[in-house]
Parts: sequence; C-alpha cells; structure tokens
Amino acid sequence: MRMKNLHHYTEHHRYCVYREFGLSALDDRMLTGAYQPMVGAFAVGLYRLLFQHLPGEQVGYSPLEQQRRLFMTLGLEPSEKGRKYLVEQASKLEAVGLLQTSRVYTPENDDYIYEYELEPPLSPAEFFRTQHLTLLLRDKIGKFAVLSLRAGFSAVENGDAPYAAANKENISVPFYDIFELNTHVIDYELEQALSEVSTSAQRTGTNDTAEENTLNYADIILRFPRESVNRRYVEQLRFDHEQFGIVNYVVNKFSLSVQDVCRLLDEDGVFGPQGQLLLDELQHKASMQFRQTKKRQEQQTVQAAKVVALRQHMEEPPDTDSSEPPVEHVVQMEYYVEVPPQFATKCDIHQYNMMLRNEPYTRLLQTFFPGAVPDNLVDIFEKIDLSYKLPGEVINVLIHYLMALLVSGGEQRINRNFVEAIASNMLLKQVNTYEKAVQYIRDQAKVKGKQAAGAAGTRTRTYGKGTKAKPEIPIVQDISHDGDAVSEEEFEEMMRFAQQMQASKQK
Repeated sequence: MRMKNLHHYTEHHRYCVYREFGLSALDDRMLTGAYQPMVGAFAVGLYRLLFQHLPGEQVGYSPLEQQRRLFMTLGLEPSEKGRKYLVEQASKLEAVGLLQTSRVYTPENDDYIYEYELEPPLSPAEFFRTQHLTLLLRDKIGKFAVLSLRAGFSAVENGDAPYAAANKENISVPFYDIFELNTHVIDYELEQALSEVSTSAQRTGTNDTAEENTLNYADIILRFPRESVNRRYVEQLRFDHEQFGIVNYVVNKFSLSVQDVCRLLDEDGVFGPQGQLLLDELQHKASMQFRQTKKRQEQQTVQAAKVVALRQHMEEPPDTDSSEPPVEHVVQMEYYVEVPPQFATKCDIHQYNMMLRNEPYTRLLQTFFPGAVPDNLVDIFEKIDLSYKLPGEVINVLIHYLMALLVSGGEQRINRNFVEAIASNMLLKQVNTYEKAVQYIRDQAKVKGKQAAGAAGTRTRTYGKGTKAKPEIPIVQDISHDGDAVSEEEFEEMMRFAQQMQASKQK
C-alpha cells in the first residue's frame, strides 16, 4: 500500500471489502502452511478478518464502515504507530497476491474511501510453480521444509499416478451430447437482469471503461501546481460536474494524459474572468498539443525503423544476397503504365513496369535524377513508407504518377502537402497492391480529363453564343498619307477663300 501521508489513512475513513470466492479446507491449509511463514500471523489474521466481512456463502461488496472497526478488532491504537503497522501488514498481503487495495475519491464529501479486494490463495500446484513465492518460502523455513510441505499436499506420494499415463483415454461425454438448448428464443430480460446482478461484470466492464475514458478530479488536483494562478478555478471543478465533463470531453477527443490536462489547464486564457472553462480555447490548445505529439511520434517511428533496418542489415550473413536472390513479381499487361519520356531511350515498357513492381522506391528515385536525390523528396517518401506503411510497389506507382504530372505540366512542383494528400487518399481507398495503385492513377487521370473538358466546354459556350454583334463605329482617318496630300495650287486657293470670308465678315 503506497501511502505518503498517513493523514489520508485514518480510523475515520470509510472502507469496504470485495471478494468473489470462498475459502475451502485446502485454502485454509495453504494460508496456514505456505502464506503465514512468509507474511506472518498478524497479516493472515487481517486477511481472515477482511474475509469475514461477508458471509461465507455470499460474494460481492460489504457495507461501508469506518476503519475504526479494523483498529479495534486487531488491537491497534488509532495513532501514527498503529496506522504504519496496519499499512505494513496490508502491504505484505499485497506483495504475495492476497490483497489489492484501491482508494476512491468522493467529490461530494471531499474524502477517500478504501476498497480491499481479496484474492484467493493459490492452489498447491500453482504456488510451487511460482518461483518467487517458492524462493521466499525457502528463505523463511528452509529447503527441506519446503519439499516436505509440497509432498504433504499430494495424496499420492511423489505425485506419481499408480498407472501409466500413455494408456489414459478420455471417454467423457461433452455438454451438447446430453443437453439441448433453445437458442431460437433470446431472453433479453434474463440477460439484462444477470448483467445488473453480476458484480464482476460491474467491476470489469463499467468501472474499467469509465477509468479508461474519464479522468478523476483527484488525479488532476494532485498533479496541478499549487502556485498556479488557475488553481482556484481548477478546484472549482470538483463541484461543477458540467465543467469537469467538458474537460473529459477534450481528453477523449484528443487522447490526453493527466499530465497533458494539467499543463493545458495551467495555460493563460483557458478560464474566463468568472472562472468558467472556455471550450474553444481549450480545444485549440489541445489540438496543437495533439499535433505536436503526433508529429513527434511519427519522427520516433521513422528513426526506430531506421535503427531496426540497420541492425538487421548488420546481422545478416555476408552471403545472404548471393544465395537467396529476391523474388521478382510479374506484371500483367493490362496493368502496364506508359514509359516516361526520360526513360524512352533507356528501357522498353516491359522493363519499366518490372522496375516499378520490384525495385525499392529509393532506387527508383535515383533513376529519375542524374545526381543525388533531393533530401526533401527522400524525407517525404520515407515518411510514407515508415509512418503510413504503404507497400513499396504502391509508392513506386505514386512516384511514377507524380513525375508524369510534372512532365505534362499538371503540377508546377511537388510539395509535401500534395504528396501526403494523395498518399492519405490511397490509404482511405485501401490501395495496397500494384494493380490497385495503377487503377487508382488511371481513375485520377480520367477525373482530370473530365475536368479539363468541362472547363474548355464552358469557355466555348461563353464565347460561342448567338448574340448580336456590336455595331462598327467609324474611326477618324489620318489625312497625313501620301495619297491625300494637298498641292500648292489647292493650298493657295484655300488661302484666298479664307481671306474672302474674313473680308465679308468685316463689312
């Protein structure tokens, strides 16, 4: 029992006992002969006292009581010395597997309730197969006493049967040879009643699910810094179930741990002026942390895969490649892809498709570049290989598709977001073979072709309408051309005409 502060474990705290078994005569003998030498008589007495909290013919939970009963029945003083001694004896039972202690925080009372879950003693065969228990018992009572105790639990001396095991034949009759069940009618009321009454189903089903999907207020407040400005707001969550439900909603949505929640609740801007929890701000910060954690995990996965691959390469015998050549997979002609222009003079269509199907993506990238492959491309496809787990032949088809887009002018450049978008789309459509990958890029080409045809048709309809043409407006012509030049006689005649007009105006 891990107890740092004895003020959290007093005679005033309430407790209950839970068990799902009964003690037989063999179990009593195991407690006295095997467990008592290891943990002591007082610890075994504590175990029997806890067992008697429920009638021998019942299982489940005992009523809640104050721990004063334990102290008084065991003859312990309700002081610091008595608490330490009781914690020590319970810890011995926990160490040998007879007891499990849990602490449950109750927000309405701001207190703890202790639950003592008893475990049955091991059978003699299981006990002596458990090495650490056998060695501990040997250290307590000696080797020959352990051998004598083990022999005393067996009715046949040395554990040998009086006949040969090779002549043994199982002639038992199975259940369905004798009984027949009416499985055509389902009794929902009976199943519901059994699930409600079953204490084991409530413990292993409901409680475990709640522990996995929700956080406890006690876990948060114990880890939250006392000097934080937001501590008073966090303490208010103990009584505000709606606000605490918001915290659990964000925890489930972004898979946060207790440490992550404490770190987020300590941020500025998470609580309003009145201490109310701001869901949008909390979700924003949780989303950023979720993305950072995901990116960090992806990087760790890539680095771990590199280390494993390097170690496997170092452990391989030197003649492995020569003795066992890699198996080449044949490509059916209906799934052939066209050879890119840069490979037209290097290989034919058969050789190119065999390369796509069988070569690693790292070698395929090298064939597209005369020198070294850019590091950003290597990082992109390394992440797709190690993090997204796309097969190698699918990655090769993806590389072929991207290079074809660049050559055709469909894409100006290849960036990380564009490649990861295509890879994620392949994952969603479960493209995990070479044939599916080829069909995928063919479907994408059809979609792009339809979009281009639709755009061209739209432009044709826009400019090809039967509307009335605009009227032609006459434009002033330039009279400075050679054909329209004025002669000297015409110029003199025009000057005389102008003088006459001026003289007539003066009269």
